[in-house]
Amino acid sequence: MTPLELGAAVRAAVAAAVEAGELAVPVPAQVGVDRPRSPEHGDYATSVALQLAKPAGLAPRAVAELLAARLRATPGISEVDVAGPGFLNVRLDGAALGQVALTVLEQGASFGTNQAAAGQSINLEFVSANPTGPIHIGGVRWAAVGDALARLLEASGAQVSREYYVNDAGNQIDHFAASLLAVAKGEPVPEDGYAGAYVPGVAARCLWRNPGLPAEDESKVLEVLRTEGTALMVEDIRASLAAFGVEFDVWFSELSLSTSGAIDKALQRLREQGHVFEADGAVWLRTTDFGDDKDRVLVKSDGSTTYFTSDAAYYLDKRGRGFDKVVIMLGADHHGYVGRMRAMAACFGDDPAQTLELPIGQMVNVLQGGQPVRMSKRAGTFVSLEDLVDLVGVDAARYTLARSSTDSTLDLDVDVVTRKSSDNPVFYVQYAATRAASVLRNAAEMGIAEPDPSSVDLSLLSHPREAELLKALAELPQVIATAAELREPHRVARYLEEKVAKSAQRFWDDCQVLPKGDEEVSELTAPRLLLWRATRTVLENGLRLLGVTAPERM
Repeated sequence: MTPLELGAAVRAAVAAAVEAGELAVPVPAQVGVDRPRSPEHGDYATSVALQLAKPAGLAPRAVAELLAARLRATPGISEVDVAGPGFLNVRLDGAALGQVALTVLEQGASFGTNQAAAGQSINLEFVSANPTGPIHIGGVRWAAVGDALARLLEASGAQVSREYYVNDAGNQIDHFAASLLAVAKGEPVPEDGYAGAYVPGVAARCLWRNPGLPAEDESKVLEVLRTEGTALMVEDIRASLAAFGVEFDVWFSELSLSTSGAIDKALQRLREQGHVFEADGAVWLRTTDFGDDKDRVLVKSDGSTTYFTSDAAYYLDKRGRGFDKVVIMLGADHHGYVGRMRAMAACFGDDPAQTLELPIGQMVNVLQGGQPVRMSKRAGTFVSLEDLVDLVGVDAARYTLARSSTDSTLDLDVDVVTRKSSDNPVFYVQYAATRAASVLRNAAEMGIAEPDPSSVDLSLLSHPREAELLKALAELPQVIATAAELREPHRVARYLEEKVAKSAQRFWDDCQVLPKGDEEVSELTAPRLLLWRATRTVLENGLRLLGVTAPERM
């Protein structure tokens, strides 16, 4: 029995008490259960009685006693105690706990998936680095976290579209084209241009694709370099991300907002909503009506639109494509965008609390030998995606970037994440997966076939270390649902480290699986082999959500 299944059983007990007239309360949609810190307090605990006491008009312990009586009759539950002010402490019987391993083995790669986010259609935009250079370390963090979040949301039943916003309009593209032109002519890059080591290569590729270009008028050359250079950078970015295990469903061109009429459509919609006004020769949006610190210009006095107008048109375009929730992952330097974007969504008539999420990610510092790694051989001024992969590899990079909350700055220590020891979190978790594979492989080499789960008495898994590991495995569905709901992929990594890998290590230390020397195969060999198989499955499933492999050998 997993925590989700036990939560459903507690909810059923509440519903039965309500139907019997014992409780007059709304039946909660979900009931949370947790593992107590001390095993003496049972396998799981819930505070549902405390939550229901006030609406029921009863003392919390009275509510708890009503529910405990019903739960004691639930198959798989061996003991229910009422503790403290009204907590319910639950113990499962051996068969119910062993059933966890069987459930994992039966569901395989789908174990942990749930339908908590079913029915949601989510547009998830992340990375979206300007196509004027390689992806820098800040963007790499969002690549790892954003892709992990997309996987989590899908594992929770949501339909997710991964989207990359290509900023192919604006001054930065003009400066990039001017930089390519200068390099092509053998001249210094302009002061406001791009001087990375990648620029000559992009210029050379543009010229190779357009051999007659040098003979054209300079304005024509600039236009071709603007278009071709941007396209080549997008190709490079796409290839870098794919090598990092990140694929996008949509690559959306900012330039297309103007050519498709999306900007005009957005302006018209905002006018219809009554939030547009004119002042000082410009067209404004009255975002202060919805909490913004100042109103925003949509169309400048010279007739050109602003970046904010493009943001508004892009948001409306996403909503028009049927997404009921738009999630845009922003860098640490974009705090000022949050208020104006929420106000903009409200100006369209949406409730931004329901339709728009703007998580902010803090910076990443790459350290080696205790010192910051600042310069890229390719980019020249920052650590790029390729640099990080060269330093630590894809698995270590993705795991390390995803295992910490994005609310805080991350120090990525190259020396730690490449170390083959238990103080390296990614190695620790991958080694647990490898050990599980090794046990199963060694059993096969000894002629011990992996048993059929349906023929094994899993209630024999009664050792405290076996029970601890089974309870850890059972938590995966709840961890996935919570991590998806809170948009916190790091919860999966910490669960794999602190619950599964740690419990698997203790199981390894205290519970012999395979016979030694002339020993006979014991009755515990089969169930313990299946427990190792289930452990391997949970580690594989959890690591897959982070885009990290579970190697067979290390």
